[in-house]
Amino acid sequence: MKKNLLTITLGLLLSTLTYAQNDNSKKDKELKETEPDQEIVYDSYNKWSIEIEAGQSKGTKPYAVGYYYSNPNKHFAFEFNHFAIAGRYMISPTFGVRTKVAYDNLSNLSGSSSLPFEMEQIQASFEGVVNTVRLFNIEEKAGRFGLLLHLGFQGAQMTPKMGVNEGKHEFNVGIVGGFTPQFRVFKNVSVFADFTINSNVRQHFNWDGSYAESNNNLTGSMYSTSLGLSISFGSEKIHGDWAIIEDKRSKEMRELEARIGDIETLMNDTDKDGVPDYLDQENNSIAGVAVDTKGRMVDLNNNGVPDELEKYVDKSVTNNISNNKAEISNGMLLQLINDGYIAAYFDTDKRVPTTASTDNIGFILNYLRSNPTKSVDIIGYADAIGKSNYNTKLSNDRAENVKTILMKAGIDGSRLNIVGNGIDDSVDRNSEYARRLVRKVVFKVK
Repeated sequence: MKKNLLTITLGLLLSTLTYAQNDNSKKDKELKETEPDQEIVYDSYNKWSIEIEAGQSKGTKPYAVGYYYSNPNKHFAFEFNHFAIAGRYMISPTFGVRTKVAYDNLSNLSGSSSLPFEMEQIQASFEGVVNTVRLFNIEEKAGRFGLLLHLGFQGAQMTPKMGVNEGKHEFNVGIVGGFTPQFRVFKNVSVFADFTINSNVRQHFNWDGSYAESNNNLTGSMYSTSLGLSISFGSEKIHGDWAIIEDKRSKEMRELEARIGDIETLMNDTDKDGVPDYLDQENNSIAGVAVDTKGRMVDLNNNGVPDELEKYVDKSVTNNISNNKAEISNGMLLQLINDGYIAAYFDTDKRVPTTASTDNIGFILNYLRSNPTKSVDIIGYADAIGKSNYNTKLSNDRAENVKTILMKAGIDGSRLNIVGNGIDDSVDRNSEYARRLVRKVVFKVK
């Protein structure tokens, strides 16, 4: 009978594990499709595991007079009389269920003065499991260590192997619970120690095989201590108890925040001309000066001076001779140049100015032609990406190329001084749009 019960129970256990494993991917797929906002990312860890253990079990009560399990002559006595196999499924990273089949053989210890007895018990249990490391969010501190708590119900068949009740069977039920410290050895394998207490609520037998007295009838308790091996299996590479579980909603929120951040960066308007930086071909236009749809200051007469500035000069300077007007205009142009409003820009790792920078280089050319006694420092910069030495040379090459353009346009090279200032780290190095503003050449009139 006991062999049949054990065989049937093991068969049901293994059949359940096999069916659930084969159906696992299908269920997870359905969950992802119907509940996209689940707390965890499904299929990110192995949910199934098999646990095998062996150790010592000890019936604590009831016993008839003259029978007991312990050996009072020894401080420590241990024998392997408990063997079990279990299948565990983690419903979530924190909570799961476990089915367990155990075999226990209780008898008087060798050397004990107890009367001889032998009791065999075959037990099947169903328990809930809690992963306390995840419950208290201490995965990083725990590392390879873990702790499971388990509690549930059990049913058992007790069979005395000697005495007046030898061969008789009794079925009882009760509560079972305990805790299981773990240590991960490999990605899918861990070792554990387990301490479990069984409390029977329908036990007529004493553990020695005799019938209990009426005052002990229907109650019984036993505990077991064991060592075991837990092996997880599935399509993933990591044991479910230690897998890094990512919150899907948090991931989506981070991605959304990143996209919003990119949009905000795209919509930045550094020179406050009403044209976003990603569309602005002239990121240093003067506030209040009219610009076109590409952010370029309007210069309809192509004289190198924005129309709005010319209008300002015309309105502000009245009843003056033209030389006075030219002096004021030149002073404003000098401020524009030296304050960095007139600049040539460059693409990443490029030494030739962008096409949009042609007008600004033309602005400098017109100024130098109109002021033949002036000279200019041509100051190159690079963004913060790359090594310092490389960027210093890159900034110098950029300034050198702008000088070449001006020389070919007729400006004497003695009036043009090259300065390679290297990296400009005044903007966020992680923003591509911000870095565009510092890949440049500016000018300083002397």
